[in-house]
Amino acid sequence: MKKLPDALHRSTVARHATLSSPTRTSTGLKLLGAALGAVLVAAIAVSAFVVIDLATRATEDSVVLEGAPDIAPPALGEFPGAFDLLLTGTDECGEISRQYLGERCEGEEGTLNDANLLVHVSENPRRVTVISFPRDLMLRVPSCTREDGSEASEMSKQPLNTVFAHAGLSCVAKTVGELTSFPAGFAAKLSFDGVIEMTNAIGGVDICVAEPGLSDEHTGLNLPAGMHTVQGVEALQFLRTRHGVGDESDLARISNQQQYMSRLAKKILSADVLGDPATVLRLANTVAENIVPSAELSNPLRLGQLALAIRDVPFSDFVFVQFPTLTDPDDPDRVVADEDAAAALFAALAANQPLELTGGVSPNEGVEEVTPSAEPAPDPTSTPDEERAVLPSEITGVTVEQETCSAGNLR
Repeated sequence: MKKLPDALHRSTVARHATLSSPTRTSTGLKLLGAALGAVLVAAIAVSAFVVIDLATRATEDSVVLEGAPDIAPPALGEFPGAFDLLLTGTDECGEISRQYLGERCEGEEGTLNDANLLVHVSENPRRVTVISFPRDLMLRVPSCTREDGSEASEMSKQPLNTVFAHAGLSCVAKTVGELTSFPAGFAAKLSFDGVIEMTNAIGGVDICVAEPGLSDEHTGLNLPAGMHTVQGVEALQFLRTRHGVGDESDLARISNQQQYMSRLAKKILSADVLGDPATVLRLANTVAENIVPSAELSNPLRLGQLALAIRDVPFSDFVFVQFPTLTDPDDPDRVVADEDAAAALFAALAANQPLELTGGVSPNEGVEEVTPSAEPAPDPTSTPDEERAVLPSEITGVTVEQETCSAGNLR
């Protein structure tokens, strides 16, 4: 047999190294690394599936907003500049709410947009102002294009809560945009079932009821004085109650709803929700199942942009206000815009000024402000009072840092 040249001999061991025998520790680490790699790949795959699934469901029924401002495509990072979002709550009954509301859901003659809120988020420094519009606000409704492409004619004076039945979510956004000069780039509709499911997803909302308690036979709500965590149908009852608070007017109900929304905002922005991935995922899934978004709002990346824009807003600059109104001269049960007071509000928002409320927390005794036990320490990051826009006393509302309690009308 021929002897191979030395250069062709192959060695399994480097001549300058010592061959070590595999140990249980090194083998275990390799297995652990392989397992972690597999888990990481699986997590990425699941996350991608969740995002695609949420996007698909959210896009299915999305609505194009007529006359909305042009918006850049979704991107990483927070949304640049100011933006406006219309939230509309309708009186539609679903599978869950029909079980509790019974006859209330029978014989529906059209869907009413009973809750209408415009969320204005300023450019830096970020401030959030949520304007609630009364359902019985009489206003001009512009001509609108319905989702099926048909044209809905202009109406010179109609209640705001009839606009959805007239021409859909896009027309509600267009109507509010023309009233305020802040056209919404984003919008979403939420039904009765959506309220129930979303409060369940975050474990309920803590609300306060003042003495002697709150009772409303029309909604079935009965709450003694004190703190309560409401969720499911009880949350829906609380938001719908009108006869149980203040002077039983829609304006008193709005004040009561603002207590709920203020505490809801505080909870969602807390570590209990945003710091818990399981809760965030559950909430995102519930949102996808229960809202009808505008086309620009149906992208999960876009939702992330908007969430990043408001995450660090100080509670003192997160304000809920009622749109200022006057009694309609043609109908004492309706209201019309208080144009002078509204102009002052809109000017402050356009100038990105922090707001100072002087009109109290409720015009119709719907809520009472809770007096703090001690004067809070000054916030070094807050804007000095002299730089704030002092709003007319006709404008009422609360900031997220204020504590209010529902004022039941049992007394």
